[in-house]
Amino acid sequence: MEQVLTEHIRSRIENAVGFITIDRPARFNSLDVRTAQDLRRAGLAMARDETVRVVVLAGTNGVFCSGADLKYIRSGGDEADLGYLTPGARATPHGYGERFKQILEYLHSTIAEIRRSSKPFIAAVDGIAAAGGFGLAMCCDLVVASDRAVFEWAYSRTGLTGAESSTFMLPRLVGFRRAMELVLLNPRLDASRALELGLINSVYPAAAFDHEVRRIAKTVAEGPTIALGIAKGLINQAAGMDRLDVHLDRELDTLSRIADGAEFEQGLESFFAKRTPRFD
Repeated sequence: MEQVLTEHIRSRIENAVGFITIDRPARFNSLDVRTAQDLRRAGLAMARDETVRVVVLAGTNGVFCSGADLKYIRSGGDEADLGYLTPGARATPHGYGERFKQILEYLHSTIAEIRRSSKPFIAAVDGIAAAGGFGLAMCCDLVVASDRAVFEWAYSRTGLTGAESSTFMLPRLVGFRRAMELVLLNPRLDASRALELGLINSVYPAAAFDHEVRRIAKTVAEGPTIALGIAKGLINQAAGMDRLDVHLDRELDTLSRIADGAEFEQGLESFFAKRTPRFD
C-alpha cells in the first residue's frame, strides 16, 4: 500500500483503488489555501497514475467537506499566496473575493480534472457535505452516502452565489425546477431525500459504510477500465461537460465579486454570530 500524507490531505493506493481523504476535523474539513493545493495535487496524481483504476474521495470524523474555510477568509487569507493573483508591482487586493480566489482556483482545477479524467471518481459522503463540499461531491461520477449524511447547497446562508460546480451540476442532476428549489429555499437534505432527488446513488448504514464503499470501488476497479473510461467521456459529452471549465470560470468570477459586497459581509458576520442573517 502506497501512502502520501500532507497536513490535511491523506492519499493512498490499495489494490488499484486510490483513496483521497480530507482530514481537517478542527475546521469541519473546510479548505484553506494549503489544503486546497494539497487536494489538487492528490487529485492530479491519482487521475494520472496508471495503476489507479478508480478513486474514492472522502472526509473524516463524520464530515465530508464544508467548503471554503470562512474563518480563513475572514482572517485575511495568505498574503504570500495572494501575490500571484496580481501582476507586477500592483498592490495586493485585500477584499474577501480575492481570498476566495486563492482557494477556488485550486478547487476548481481539481473538479475539472475529476470530470476530464477517464477513470471513475466516487464521493463517499459520511456526514455533512455543504457549499464547496456539496459541489465537490456532485462533480464525482458516483456518490454514495451513509445514513447520517446531510447535503446542503448553503451558499445563500452567507449571501454567496454558488461555486465549485454546484450551479452547473444541479440542473443536470435534478432538473431545472428542483435546482431552483435547492438554491432559493436551501433545504438541508438527509441521505434518503438526496437519494429521492437523484443527487446520490445509494445510502448505507454508517456502521457498514466503509465496507460498502470498498465493495463498490472494488467492483468498479475490476471492470473494463478502458471501455468505462470511453463511456464516461461519451456521457460527459452528452451532458455538456465540455462547457464545465467555462462555467467554473464564471462561478469564480461572480462569487469573488459578490464576496466583496454588503450581503456577504452581513452573511459572514451572522455566520460567526450564529444568527440568521438579514439581507436588507
